[in-house]
Amino acid sequence: MKKDEVRCLGIECTAHTYGASVVSSSGRILSDVKDIYKPPEGRGIHPRECAQHHSEVGLRVVKEALREAEVKLEEVDVIAFSAGPGLGPCLRTGATLARALASLLGKPLVRVNHAIGHIEIARLTTGVEDPLIVLVSGGHTVITTYVDGRYRVYGETLDITLGNLLDMFARGAGLPSPGGPLVEELALKGSVVYELPYVVKGNDISYSGLLTASLKRLRSGAKLEDLCLSIQEHAFSMLAEATERALAFTEKKALLLTGGVAANRRLRKVLSQVAQEQNASFHVVPAKYAGDCGAQIAWTGILHYLHGDVSPLEESYVKPKWRLDEVDVPWRGKG
Repeated sequence: MKKDEVRCLGIECTAHTYGASVVSSSGRILSDVKDIYKPPEGRGIHPRECAQHHSEVGLRVVKEALREAEVKLEEVDVIAFSAGPGLGPCLRTGATLARALASLLGKPLVRVNHAIGHIEIARLTTGVEDPLIVLVSGGHTVITTYVDGRYRVYGETLDITLGNLLDMFARGAGLPSPGGPLVEELALKGSVVYELPYVVKGNDISYSGLLTASLKRLRSGAKLEDLCLSIQEHAFSMLAEATERALAFTEKKALLLTGGVAANRRLRKVLSQVAQEQNASFHVVPAKYAGDCGAQIAWTGILHYLHGDVSPLEESYVKPKWRLDEVDVPWRGKG
Protein backbone atom coordinates (compact mmCIF):
# COMPACT_ATOMS: atom_id res chain seq x y z
CA MET A 1 0.00 0.00 0.00
CA LYS A 2 1.23 3.48 -0.86
CA LYS A 3 2.32 5.58 2.09
CA ASP A 4 0.03 8.45 1.14
CA GLU A 5 -3.10 6.26 1.06
CA VAL A 6 -5.70 6.79 3.77
CA ARG A 7 -7.21 3.73 5.42
CA CYS A 8 -10.61 3.89 7.06
CA LEU A 9 -12.23 1.41 9.42
CA GLY A 10 -15.99 1.56 8.84
CA ILE A 11 -18.62 0.17 11.18
CA GLU A 12 -22.15 -0.57 9.92
CA CYS A 13 -24.86 -0.97 12.57
CA THR A 14 -28.19 0.43 11.33
CA ALA A 15 -30.37 -2.68 11.65
CA HIS A 16 -29.80 -6.45 11.57
CA THR A 17 -26.23 -6.35 10.23
CA TYR A 18 -23.15 -5.54 12.25
CA GLY A 19 -20.39 -5.05 9.71
CA ALA A 20 -16.82 -3.81 9.69
CA SER A 21 -14.51 -3.07 6.79
CA VAL A 22 -11.18 -1.48 5.98
CA VAL A 23 -11.07 0.51 2.74
CA SER A 24 -8.25 2.59 1.28
CA SER A 25 -8.54 6.01 -0.34
CA SER A 26 -7.62 4.42 -3.68
CA GLY A 27 -10.93 2.57 -3.53
CA ARG A 28 -9.53 -0.82 -2.58
CA ILE A 29 -11.82 -2.79 -0.27
CA LEU A 30 -9.31 -4.59 1.93
CA SER A 31 -11.84 -6.45 4.06
CA ASP A 32 -15.56 -6.74 4.65
CA VAL A 33 -16.83 -8.81 7.58
CA LYS A 34 -20.36 -9.02 8.96
CA ASP A 35 -22.51 -10.83 11.49
CA ILE A 36 -26.29 -10.71 10.96
CA TYR A 37 -28.91 -10.88 13.68
CA LYS A 38 -31.69 -13.32 12.89
CA PRO A 39 -34.92 -12.83 14.83
CA PRO A 40 -36.95 -15.80 16.09
CA GLU A 41 -39.13 -17.40 13.42
CA GLY A 42 -42.29 -15.43 12.71
CA ARG A 43 -40.99 -12.19 14.23
CA GLY A 44 -39.44 -9.04 12.88
CA ILE A 45 -36.41 -7.25 14.27
CA HIS A 46 -36.69 -6.18 17.90
CA PRO A 47 -34.34 -3.18 18.23
CA ARG A 48 -33.11 -3.96 21.76
CA GLU A 49 -32.51 -7.63 21.00
CA CYS A 50 -30.71 -6.69 17.80
CA ALA A 51 -28.56 -4.17 19.67
CA GLN A 52 -27.69 -6.85 22.22
CA HIS A 53 -26.50 -9.07 19.39
CA HIS A 54 -24.37 -6.23 18.04
CA SER A 55 -22.78 -5.57 21.43
CA GLU A 56 -21.83 -9.25 21.68
CA VAL A 57 -20.28 -9.61 18.22
CA GLY A 58 -19.03 -6.07 17.52
CA LEU A 59 -15.47 -6.32 18.79
CA ARG A 60 -14.94 -9.72 17.15
CA VAL A 61 -16.21 -8.44 13.79
CA VAL A 62 -13.86 -5.44 13.94
CA LYS A 63 -10.88 -7.67 14.82
CA GLU A 64 -11.70 -10.00 11.91
CA ALA A 65 -11.94 -7.06 9.51
CA LEU A 66 -8.51 -5.79 10.60
CA ARG A 67 -7.00 -9.26 10.35
CA GLU A 68 -8.46 -9.85 6.88
CA ALA A 69 -7.12 -6.46 5.74
CA GLU A 70 -3.72 -7.23 7.31
CA VAL A 71 -3.85 -3.86 9.04
CA LYS A 72 -3.15 -3.14 12.69
CA LEU A 73 -5.66 -1.01 14.56
CA GLU A 74 -3.11 1.76 15.11
CA GLU A 75 -2.42 1.85 11.35
CA VAL A 76 -6.00 2.91 10.61
CA ASP A 77 -6.21 6.62 9.76
CA VAL A 78 -9.95 7.25 10.17
CA ILE A 79 -12.86 5.65 12.05
CA ALA A 80 -16.32 5.90 10.45
CA PHE A 81 -19.69 4.63 11.60
CA SER A 82 -23.27 4.63 10.34
CA ALA A 83 -25.05 7.37 12.27
CA GLY A 84 -28.46 6.92 10.63
CA PRO A 85 -31.05 6.37 9.45
CA GLY A 86 -31.73 3.19 11.35
CA LEU A 87 -32.83 1.63 14.62
CA GLY A 88 -31.74 3.80 17.55
CA PRO A 89 -30.42 1.06 19.87
CA CYS A 90 -28.46 -0.54 17.02
CA LEU A 91 -27.00 2.77 15.87
CA ARG A 92 -25.88 3.63 19.39
CA THR A 93 -24.12 0.29 19.80
CA GLY A 94 -21.96 0.84 16.73
CA ALA A 95 -21.40 4.51 17.55
CA THR A 96 -20.19 3.65 21.05
CA LEU A 97 -17.46 1.33 19.77
CA ALA A 98 -16.45 3.79 17.04
CA ARG A 99 -16.16 6.63 19.57
CA ALA A 100 -14.13 4.45 21.95
CA LEU A 101 -11.67 3.46 19.23
CA ALA A 102 -11.32 7.00 17.92
CA SER A 103 -10.77 8.35 21.43
CA LEU A 104 -8.29 5.63 22.37
CA LEU A 105 -6.23 6.02 19.20
CA GLY A 106 -6.63 9.76 18.72
CA LYS A 107 -8.07 9.20 15.23
CA PRO A 108 -10.57 11.36 13.31
CA LEU A 109 -14.20 10.21 13.62
CA VAL A 110 -16.70 10.44 10.74
CA ARG A 111 -20.49 10.07 10.82
CA VAL A 112 -21.90 8.45 7.68
CA ASN A 113 -25.44 8.52 6.37
CA HIS A 114 -26.30 4.88 5.65
CA ALA A 115 -28.31 5.65 2.50
CA ILE A 116 -25.46 7.65 0.99
CA GLY A 117 -23.19 4.74 1.89
CA HIS A 118 -25.34 2.48 -0.32
CA ILE A 119 -25.04 5.00 -3.16
CA GLU A 120 -21.29 5.57 -2.92
CA ILE A 121 -20.32 1.90 -2.66
CA ALA A 122 -22.41 1.31 -5.78
CA ARG A 123 -20.75 4.18 -7.64
CA LEU A 124 -17.32 2.88 -6.60
CA THR A 125 -17.90 -0.72 -7.61
CA THR A 126 -19.70 0.00 -10.89
CA GLY A 127 -17.66 3.01 -11.98
CA VAL A 128 -20.74 4.97 -13.02
CA GLU A 129 -20.27 8.71 -12.53
CA ASP A 130 -23.58 10.59 -12.59
CA PRO A 131 -26.59 8.24 -12.57
CA LEU A 132 -30.17 8.43 -11.50
CA ILE A 133 -30.18 6.12 -8.48
CA VAL A 134 -32.84 3.71 -7.27
CA LEU A 135 -32.09 2.70 -3.68
CA VAL A 136 -34.24 -0.16 -2.40
CA SER A 137 -33.72 -2.05 0.85
CA GLY A 138 -35.41 -2.81 4.15
CA GLY A 139 -34.95 0.80 5.21
CA HIS A 140 -35.09 2.70 1.93
CA THR A 141 -37.13 3.08 -1.21
CA VAL A 142 -36.02 6.27 -2.92
CA ILE A 143 -35.24 7.60 -6.39
CA THR A 144 -32.46 10.18 -6.21
CA THR A 145 -29.66 11.92 -8.05
CA TYR A 146 -27.01 14.49 -7.27
CA VAL A 147 -27.87 18.16 -7.80
CA ASP A 148 -26.14 21.25 -6.35
CA GLY A 149 -24.24 19.73 -3.46
CA ARG A 150 -26.71 17.09 -2.27
CA TYR A 151 -28.59 14.01 -3.34
CA ARG A 152 -32.12 15.19 -4.17
CA VAL A 153 -35.21 13.01 -3.94
CA TYR A 154 -37.27 12.51 -7.11
CA GLY A 155 -39.60 9.89 -5.67
CA GLU A 156 -39.91 7.77 -2.56
CA THR A 157 -42.21 5.52 -0.58
CA LEU A 158 -45.00 7.17 1.37
CA ASP A 159 -45.18 4.36 3.92
CA ILE A 160 -43.33 1.04 4.03
CA THR A 161 -40.27 0.29 1.92
CA LEU A 162 -39.99 -2.31 -0.81
CA GLY A 163 -37.79 -4.48 1.39
CA ASN A 164 -40.28 -4.26 4.24
CA LEU A 165 -43.15 -5.12 1.90
CA LEU A 166 -41.48 -8.36 0.82
CA ASP A 167 -40.29 -9.30 4.31
CA MET A 168 -43.62 -8.55 6.00
CA PHE A 169 -45.54 -10.53 3.40
CA ALA A 170 -43.11 -13.43 3.79
CA ARG A 171 -43.51 -13.33 7.56
CA GLY A 172 -47.30 -13.33 7.19
CA ALA A 173 -46.96 -16.37 4.93
CA GLY A 174 -44.91 -18.21 7.55
CA LEU A 175 -41.65 -18.01 5.60
CA PRO A 176 -38.34 -17.69 7.51
CA SER A 177 -36.25 -14.53 7.57
CA PRO A 178 -34.98 -12.98 5.36
CA GLY A 179 -38.16 -13.27 3.33
CA GLY A 180 -37.34 -11.31 0.17
CA PRO A 181 -35.22 -14.01 -1.52
CA LEU A 182 -37.87 -16.65 -0.76
CA VAL A 183 -40.62 -14.49 -2.27
CA GLU A 184 -38.48 -14.13 -5.40
CA GLU A 185 -37.93 -17.90 -5.59
CA LEU A 186 -41.62 -18.72 -5.14
CA ALA A 187 -42.63 -16.08 -7.69
CA LEU A 188 -40.78 -18.06 -10.38
CA LYS A 189 -43.29 -20.88 -9.80
CA GLY A 190 -46.36 -18.64 -10.02
CA SER A 191 -48.61 -18.55 -13.07
CA VAL A 192 -51.43 -16.14 -12.14
CA VAL A 193 -51.17 -12.40 -11.47
CA TYR A 194 -53.98 -11.29 -9.17
CA GLU A 195 -55.44 -7.80 -9.31
CA LEU A 196 -53.98 -5.91 -6.34
CA PRO A 197 -53.70 -2.24 -5.28
CA TYR A 198 -51.40 -0.17 -7.48
CA VAL A 199 -50.70 3.19 -5.86
CA VAL A 200 -48.52 5.89 -7.42
CA LYS A 201 -49.15 9.41 -6.14
CA GLY A 202 -47.29 12.03 -8.14
CA ASN A 203 -43.88 10.38 -8.29
CA ASP A 204 -44.17 8.69 -4.89
CA ILE A 205 -45.38 5.16 -4.23
CA SER A 206 -47.34 3.45 -1.47
CA TYR A 207 -46.98 -0.23 -0.60
CA SER A 208 -49.11 -0.64 2.53
CA GLY A 209 -52.35 -1.31 0.63
CA LEU A 210 -50.58 -3.87 -1.54
CA LEU A 211 -49.36 -5.68 1.57
CA THR A 212 -52.78 -5.70 3.24
CA ALA A 213 -54.57 -6.95 0.13
CA SER A 214 -51.97 -9.66 -0.48
CA LEU A 215 -52.21 -11.00 3.05
CA LYS A 216 -56.02 -10.96 2.81
CA ARG A 217 -55.89 -13.03 -0.37
CA LEU A 218 -53.46 -15.42 1.29
CA ARG A 219 -55.88 -15.98 4.19
CA SER A 220 -58.65 -16.58 1.63
CA GLY A 221 -56.76 -19.51 0.18
CA ALA A 222 -54.89 -18.00 -2.77
CA LYS A 223 -51.88 -19.97 -3.94
CA LEU A 224 -48.70 -18.66 -2.33
CA GLU A 225 -46.63 -18.89 -5.50
CA ASP A 226 -49.18 -16.81 -7.44
CA LEU A 227 -49.31 -14.22 -4.69
CA CYS A 228 -45.52 -13.92 -4.65
CA LEU A 229 -45.61 -13.38 -8.40
CA SER A 230 -48.42 -10.86 -8.08
CA ILE A 231 -46.89 -8.82 -5.29
CA GLN A 232 -43.58 -8.57 -7.14
CA GLU A 233 -45.17 -7.55 -10.44
CA HIS A 234 -47.27 -4.84 -8.82
CA ALA A 235 -44.51 -3.51 -6.55
CA PHE A 236 -41.85 -3.45 -9.25
CA SER A 237 -44.18 -1.90 -11.83
CA MET A 238 -45.01 0.95 -9.45
CA LEU A 239 -41.33 1.60 -8.86
CA ALA A 240 -40.59 1.35 -12.58
CA GLU A 241 -43.26 3.95 -13.41
CA ALA A 242 -41.81 6.45 -10.95
CA THR A 243 -38.26 5.68 -12.08
CA GLU A 244 -39.04 6.15 -15.75
CA ARG A 245 -40.67 9.50 -15.05
CA ALA A 246 -37.65 10.65 -13.01
CA LEU A 247 -35.22 9.42 -15.66
CA ALA A 248 -37.06 11.31 -18.38
CA PHE A 249 -37.22 14.46 -16.24
CA THR A 250 -33.57 14.48 -15.14
CA GLU A 251 -32.29 13.32 -18.56
CA LYS A 252 -29.60 11.24 -16.88
CA LYS A 253 -27.77 8.84 -19.18
CA ALA A 254 -27.28 6.11 -16.55
CA LEU A 255 -29.54 4.30 -14.08
CA LEU A 256 -28.00 2.71 -10.97
CA LEU A 257 -29.77 0.16 -8.76
CA THR A 258 -28.43 -0.33 -5.23
CA GLY A 259 -29.50 -1.59 -1.81
CA GLY A 260 -30.39 -5.06 -0.56
CA VAL A 261 -33.36 -5.59 -2.90
CA ALA A 262 -31.05 -4.87 -5.86
CA ALA A 263 -30.20 -8.58 -5.72
CA ASN A 264 -33.70 -9.42 -7.01
CA ARG A 265 -33.33 -10.59 -10.62
CA ARG A 266 -36.86 -9.68 -11.66
CA LEU A 267 -36.44 -6.12 -10.39
CA ARG A 268 -33.18 -5.85 -12.31
CA LYS A 269 -34.90 -6.91 -15.50
CA VAL A 270 -37.78 -4.48 -15.04
CA LEU A 271 -35.51 -1.50 -14.39
CA SER A 272 -33.09 -2.45 -17.16
CA GLN A 273 -36.03 -2.20 -19.56
CA VAL A 274 -36.83 1.25 -18.20
CA ALA A 275 -33.25 2.34 -18.80
CA GLN A 276 -33.26 0.92 -22.32
CA GLU A 277 -36.45 2.77 -23.22
CA GLN A 278 -34.91 6.02 -22.00
CA ASN A 279 -31.60 5.42 -23.82
CA ALA A 280 -29.69 5.14 -20.55
CA SER A 281 -27.13 2.57 -19.46
CA PHE A 282 -28.09 0.27 -16.59
CA HIS A 283 -25.85 -0.60 -13.64
CA VAL A 284 -26.34 -2.74 -10.52
CA VAL A 285 -24.25 -2.82 -7.36
CA PRO A 286 -22.43 -6.18 -7.02
CA ALA A 287 -24.41 -8.63 -4.89
CA LYS A 288 -21.62 -8.75 -2.30
CA TYR A 289 -22.15 -5.08 -1.50
CA ALA A 290 -25.90 -4.81 -2.14
CA GLY A 291 -26.91 -5.41 1.47
CA ASP A 292 -25.74 -3.53 4.53
CA CYS A 293 -21.97 -3.78 4.96
CA GLY A 294 -19.01 -2.06 6.53
CA ALA A 295 -17.47 -1.31 3.13
CA GLN A 296 -20.15 1.25 2.29
CA ILE A 297 -19.46 3.07 5.56
CA ALA A 298 -15.65 2.92 5.28
CA TRP A 299 -15.59 4.20 1.69
CA THR A 300 -18.07 7.01 2.34
CA GLY A 301 -16.16 7.85 5.52
CA ILE A 302 -13.03 8.37 3.42
CA LEU A 303 -14.91 10.67 1.05
CA HIS A 304 -16.09 12.80 3.98
CA TYR A 305 -12.65 12.81 5.62
CA LEU A 306 -10.79 13.85 2.47
CA HIS A 307 -13.08 16.87 2.25
CA GLY A 308 -12.57 17.93 5.86
CA ASP A 309 -15.84 16.59 7.24
CA VAL A 310 -15.10 14.98 10.62
CA SER A 311 -17.10 14.89 13.85
CA PRO A 312 -15.85 15.94 17.29
CA LEU A 313 -16.58 13.21 19.84
CA GLU A 314 -19.06 15.42 21.68
CA GLU A 315 -21.05 15.95 18.47
CA SER A 316 -20.96 12.38 17.18
CA TYR A 317 -24.61 11.66 17.89
CA VAL A 318 -26.80 9.29 15.91
CA LYS A 319 -29.85 10.34 13.88
CA PRO A 320 -32.37 7.48 13.44
CA LYS A 321 -34.42 9.50 10.93
CA TRP A 322 -31.53 11.10 9.03
CA ARG A 323 -32.63 11.75 5.42
CA LEU A 324 -30.08 11.54 2.64
CA ASP A 325 -31.12 14.93 1.24
CA GLU A 326 -30.02 16.56 4.51
CA VAL A 327 -26.36 15.68 3.93
CA ASP A 328 -23.80 17.80 2.10
CA VAL A 329 -21.85 15.83 -0.54
CA PRO A 330 -18.73 17.94 -1.23
CA TRP A 331 -16.84 15.20 -3.13
CA ARG A 332 -19.26 15.33 -6.07
CA GLY A 333 -18.41 18.94 -6.97
CA LYS A 334 -20.79 20.87 -9.21
CA GLY A 335 -23.73 18.97 -10.68
